[in-house]
Amino acid sequence: MASLAAVRSALPYGLAGLGVALLATVQLQMLLAERLQRDRIAQQGPEVLFQLRLAELALDRLPPAKLARLSGLPLRVGANPPTRPDRALEAQGAVLRAELCPAIDPCPRVLPSAGARRGVWVEVLAPLDPVWLFVPIPPVRPWPPDPWLLLVGLGLGSSAALLLFFWWEVQRPLRQQQQALARVGHHQWPGLQRERGTAVVRQLIGRFNAMVQRLQAGERERSVMLAGIAHDLRSPLTRLRFRLSLAALPASDLQQAEADLDAMERITGQFLLFAGGGDHEDPLALPLDLLLAEQAAGLDAGELALDLEPMERVVQPVALARAVANLIDNARSHGAPPLCLQLRATEPLGEGFRIVLWDGGPGISAERWEQALMPFQRLDAARGGSGHCGLGLAIAARVARIHGGRLERLAGDATSPGGFGIALRGRSIDRPEGSA
Repeated sequence: MASLAAVRSALPYGLAGLGVALLATVQLQMLLAERLQRDRIAQQGPEVLFQLRLAELALDRLPPAKLARLSGLPLRVGANPPTRPDRALEAQGAVLRAELCPAIDPCPRVLPSAGARRGVWVEVLAPLDPVWLFVPIPPVRPWPPDPWLLLVGLGLGSSAALLLFFWWEVQRPLRQQQQALARVGHHQWPGLQRERGTAVVRQLIGRFNAMVQRLQAGERERSVMLAGIAHDLRSPLTRLRFRLSLAALPASDLQQAEADLDAMERITGQFLLFAGGGDHEDPLALPLDLLLAEQAAGLDAGELALDLEPMERVVQPVALARAVANLIDNARSHGAPPLCLQLRATEPLGEGFRIVLWDGGPGISAERWEQALMPFQRLDAARGGSGHCGLGLAIAARVARIHGGRLERLAGDATSPGGFGIALRGRSIDRPEGSA
């Protein structure tokens, strides 16, 4: 069965290679026949020139009919010999005329013959009536082809079949596999790839499909686990808050307990955000400056300054709002005033944007920046304290990647609103098919 399947898969390429071989052989044979014909006419030129010279000398003493009978030259008397339109003969006659013209002045006319034998009429310079000499030009046999040409044609056909086979059965499936692999790890899961191509390529695609299924299953389990833990913690936290409100605790202890509960609720909220992440949110076209202004609506103007350039972009609004809220909260908790939220348009024109949150604190050093973007990482020198689990920047970085950008660390200068900034670069993302 495997051998039969291999024969069936190779048959189309074999037929294609055979077609290319036949076409190449015919073309090469035609070129060779044309070259042989030209060489034959070139070799025939001196003989025709001798016959013309002989006829010119003899016609001074003998009539054309007697000269033809005595010499055997195929002569014809008349102003217009029987001709026919034949492009091939006209071209071959032109080659013969080019061979004769350097030796005969004036250059004789050459016309294609309409007789049963294939040839041309060459004008003889006669003293009285026009005389024409018939020159036979037999056709070159176009088939069967020369054995060497047949080998060349078969070689070209085999090469074409191999190239087509490698392109269609190896290169094309591998390129599609590469495109599918590029989507893995960017919060996109490619569908199962159709197993096609050679046996090794099909085995590779099958293992890739199995890998994607395992990764998807692991991602689902992780999301369900994080969401379940965060969700299940909310109920006991709510009960604890209720019991604290009924307990007769000192004011300082009650305030500390409520702060701890707020921190725990904040951590569970971050877990829920990280578990969901907004990966499957449909993108919408909206005024990006108004979305950012809404995130800062609960803060005083003296606490957070806004410098927003009006623009409309296609974004995931909930995910982007969560990312900006995390940046603002991190700056308020770990930075120093003044705080400034900026929005600027970037390349590509009409699609790119950059959101920057500046603060006056020391920020995160360049050496520890990559570590700060990892989930569940807390940097003591730059961020920490109650209610933080190391997911704020990780969520913002993931939202930036979803929008085709990245999260960047900026060092302030004299023209910057602050000393340290975090920039979220992105661009408009494609809407799903069928959306408005």
